[in-house]
Amino acid sequence: MLDVCLLGTSGMMPLPRRWLTALMTRLNGSSLLIDCGEGTQVAIREKGWSVNPIDTICFTHFHGDHISGLPGLLLSMGNSDRKEPVTLIGPKGLEKIVNQLRVIAPGLPFPLRFIEFTEAEQEIEVNGYHLKAFRVHHTVACYGYTITVPRGGKFFVEKARENQVPMKFWSRLQKGETLEEDGKIYTPDMVIGPPRQGIKLTYCTDTRPVQSLVQNAKDSDLLICEGMYGEKDKQAKAEEKKHMTFLEAAHVAKDAQVKEMWLTHYSPSLLHPEEYMKSVKKVFDKAYPGKDGKSITLEFADDENRRGREGRK
Repeated sequence: MLDVCLLGTSGMMPLPRRWLTALMTRLNGSSLLIDCGEGTQVAIREKGWSVNPIDTICFTHFHGDHISGLPGLLLSMGNSDRKEPVTLIGPKGLEKIVNQLRVIAPGLPFPLRFIEFTEAEQEIEVNGYHLKAFRVHHTVACYGYTITVPRGGKFFVEKARENQVPMKFWSRLQKGETLEEDGKIYTPDMVIGPPRQGIKLTYCTDTRPVQSLVQNAKDSDLLICEGMYGEKDKQAKAEEKKHMTFLEAAHVAKDAQVKEMWLTHYSPSLLHPEEYMKSVKKVFDKAYPGKDGKSITLEFADDENRRGREGRK
């Protein structure tokens, strides 16, 4: 299962009672962060989570409200006695920009590893996560992310026995090994079924509606999507600044056939996003306004097809 927390929902500038946009996930003891605006580490502590296990930090783009909190976060991680490497992922130029920010965060007790995108779409395996980054349309190079947690096939005792697989090999075959004994080869498909439906989360901010977002968000369990403006009279401004309105995000969610959508990255002038949800829900009923600390645990589908368990916020 994948723990998800929308740490902050404010775009451009931090506001009282609303942190800048950031997302944190936890999977099997590993923590991943997407974007790190000013105040992100405070939001993490408000949630009751720790900065120490963060081993992967992804950036959508390099505007200040998405990266300015990084030096302080790295210092706090160093002060928490972290020694293991941290992987930083983002558009081209990431290493140069981070090293410039590190003028105020030198001498970290852990190494930084960098992955910079060279393609419009790029898949990455890191720390147990399968990530896919995809280019979207903003005023600077900007990427959305999908996080996929794959799920292997189910083990079948009957299948193992029908294929005369020795019991001593069952557990190793379930882990994906191929084994040989007395000239006979045993493969995982002799004891397990096809891969089952995994978990899929898509996160995207700072973009106009684009097909790459719809395609990559397809069938996501949760889409966390930019909704900079809820007001109807802000359409022209959204187009000019390369952002999305609530209604545009709703159409993306509908076209992508996601199971649920949370809006985020609100304009500083948008103080009550819930006031604009009626028209949004007419387009996509499973749309909800994101708020700081909003959490969910996404789970593998069970027999009742439950996909998530809401957190306390």
